[in-house]
Amino acid sequence: MTVKLSTTVTLQRFGATAADVIAVARHDARIEISPEVLDELANVRAHIDALASSDTPVYGISTGFGALATRHIAPEDRAKLQRSLIRSHAAGMGAPVEREVVRALMFLRAKTLASGRTGVRPVVLQTMIDLLNAGITPLVREYGSLGCSGDLAPLSHCALVLMGEGEATDAQGNLRPVPELLAEAGITPVQLAEKEGLALVNGTDGMLGQLLMALADLDELADIADATAAMSVEAQMGTDQVFRPELHEPLRPHPGQARSSANMFAFLSDSPVVASHKEGDGRVQDAYSLRCSPQVNGAVRDTIAHARMVATRELAAAIDNPVVLPSGEVTSNGNFHGAPVAYVLDFLAIAVADLGSIAERRTDRMLDPARSRELPAFLADDPGVDSGMMIAQYTQAGLVAENKRLAVPASVDSIPSSAMQEDHVSLGWHAARKLRTAVANLRRILAVEMLIAGRALDLRAPLQPGPATGAVLELLRTKVAGPGEDRFLSAELEAACELLESGAVHEALQPYLSRG
Repeated sequence: MTVKLSTTVTLQRFGATAADVIAVARHDARIEISPEVLDELANVRAHIDALASSDTPVYGISTGFGALATRHIAPEDRAKLQRSLIRSHAAGMGAPVEREVVRALMFLRAKTLASGRTGVRPVVLQTMIDLLNAGITPLVREYGSLGCSGDLAPLSHCALVLMGEGEATDAQGNLRPVPELLAEAGITPVQLAEKEGLALVNGTDGMLGQLLMALADLDELADIADATAAMSVEAQMGTDQVFRPELHEPLRPHPGQARSSANMFAFLSDSPVVASHKEGDGRVQDAYSLRCSPQVNGAVRDTIAHARMVATRELAAAIDNPVVLPSGEVTSNGNFHGAPVAYVLDFLAIAVADLGSIAERRTDRMLDPARSRELPAFLADDPGVDSGMMIAQYTQAGLVAENKRLAVPASVDSIPSSAMQEDHVSLGWHAARKLRTAVANLRRILAVEMLIAGRALDLRAPLQPGPATGAVLELLRTKVAGPGEDRFLSAELEAACELLESGAVHEALQPYLSRG
């Protein structure tokens, strides 16, 4: 079910929720900072200022960074050091990433700044929040992060805008000069002090934000996949008996499988199509792509659950290097390494590829008269004259093929950097970008199955689908016409996909979904 999102999110000292991230990233929720956060930041900053005044070098405060950490920086050069760090690290290339990705990235970095473990002044956090609330979005480019020492380049592009430099868009998405945007919003550029440059760029925020948004999308798409599978079972005169609850959790206690089978059994309940062949049907078993849908869909659900566990832990983290411990000690660490997040991003890409693959196999069966149980070839109005849904399946197959390539893990790779100081990296940002494309492709794949299964169900008339699948079909028919001679198909495929993306199909399924 679509979660009701807050219009205002309050930033506290300890963690944030996935719903907070989605509300800010996708729905422009306004952010407020708890007074306790600002008090804690001021207290910790006083300690950092004392360390900065000391003759003893402290990494990140009075030294260089990374492979240049052995150089002690004189007080008069430290403001320049912070500016130089951000300017040099804002080295991304390629197309701009999506606005929601940048907003998630910024909010998650703000969440860590609010923890008090980074040593920044309150004004740094306040300025980042002011940017978000004004709808100003730094332009972050596709390439630049290796997912170790955090998402350095993406976060640096954001930090540059805090300084009044770089590139950014306004709330309407127009690219405009940054000084103009800040002045219009009444925001004063920040002059970074000791430690603050590192604090703005050392985090897994880009990969985590994309993971959280993928999980939100996949929660809905898992239900949609159960529904399109049920439509395909029904359209191909398959049985609902393999989805009975006693065949799942008692025999094979995977929670995801139990939930998907319960969904499919409910979706096929009271179906006249299914009832029409319960007696006298000579077929012993349905094909795997029909019969084993809960096993595959359920495994995807369990993968989502594992990824959510990792994301929840990462949401509770305060990632920076060096970090300010509650004792006041400022110490180096390796928590910026993206491996935990990168692994589940890659794991999800594998699950997404397989979910699309089984959906394509169900689709193909409906188009082949040798396997479709007396449906016309390619569901065409006049096979031979009309091609019907033939090329829709080609498009679906192409998307499946791309998702298989995107399932190749990024996290098994590593390219050393920073003069071998950063000699093992996670490539978690790359894993996140792959997954984002794969999820969008999965939505298209399921839209094709829904469209084709819907046409097949119409061709079963006068037999009618069940209440759940019928509700989906009725909604589809508000955007896409039923069977007929060949017509412009691309627009219909896009319309079906937009129905899924809008949440309307998921909403129509709500009365029938298992709550397990």
